[in-house]
Amino acid sequence: MTDSATPAIATTEAPRDNLWLPLCMFALYIIWGSTYLAIRVALQSYPPFLLAGCRFACAGLLLLSVLRLRGVAMPTARQWRNAAFTGILLLGFGNGLVCYAEQNVSSGISAVVVASMPLFAALFAGLYGEWPSRRETIGLLIGFVGVAVLNLGSSLSASHLGAIALLVAAAAWAFGSVWSRRQDMPAGPMNTAAQMLCGSAALLIAGFVGGEKLPQHPSLHATMGAAYLVVFGSLIAFSAYLYVLKHARPALATSYAYVNPPVAVLFGVLLLGEKVGPFDLIGMTIILVGVVTITAARQRRTR
Repeated sequence: MTDSATPAIATTEAPRDNLWLPLCMFALYIIWGSTYLAIRVALQSYPPFLLAGCRFACAGLLLLSVLRLRGVAMPTARQWRNAAFTGILLLGFGNGLVCYAEQNVSSGISAVVVASMPLFAALFAGLYGEWPSRRETIGLLIGFVGVAVLNLGSSLSASHLGAIALLVAAAAWAFGSVWSRRQDMPAGPMNTAAQMLCGSAALLIAGFVGGEKLPQHPSLHATMGAAYLVVFGSLIAFSAYLYVLKHARPALATSYAYVNPPVAVLFGVLLLGEKVGPFDLIGMTIILVGVVTITAARQRRTR
């Protein structure tokens, strides 16, 4: 290729990047924020663990099929083992317990509790010698105060089991994320496909062992919610996340953690008529301040 062709490529790629980046950020902010609402709707007909299991089984099989058609190699046995452990933590415990909790806890408040995940991640990083700095410790204290305040709200105080399930979900997601960074994992999207398939197997087993059954006559709204989770929540939004990670700063890619909770609360209030009390709003604000403090301290330490 001659040098004269380079400017032409640059001018055609730049507008494409300028178009895709905002579209991908919309997917991260709005679509991922709306998945909590979709879970709530799908739970009208589908049991929680089978809902999550079927969602990730469908998405994982679709993604694996596409990757294999493109010639991507299958993971090694060691990578399958690591993907299975991570998938069970992130998707089995993480997403499965969120679905379980949303039977009694509003979708918006569920998103707020899950937003505490970076707080647990900062604690678990200490197991590998990465102890929180002074600023990170301040962020941890702020965040957990927010969790305590949130538990005083009407939504979580009415369902202690749901509150425990959400906290365990956030902790499991955090530990799985911290653990997987130090393991031999499949490369790129194959890692996602492997985790989805392994996590879905654990969720389906948990559902059937727990006596769950797929509905014979699910409602149209519930089925549309489940389909939305497969296509938009698992495939489109995650692909957008990978694109943003590659073409933008990591701080921008991870900023969805601050936006998803307010978006989920807004969707829940407007579309499902969910109630948000003063303790819920105060707790959400405190948690997000704690998460922002930890993230800013990590970025400063990295620099």
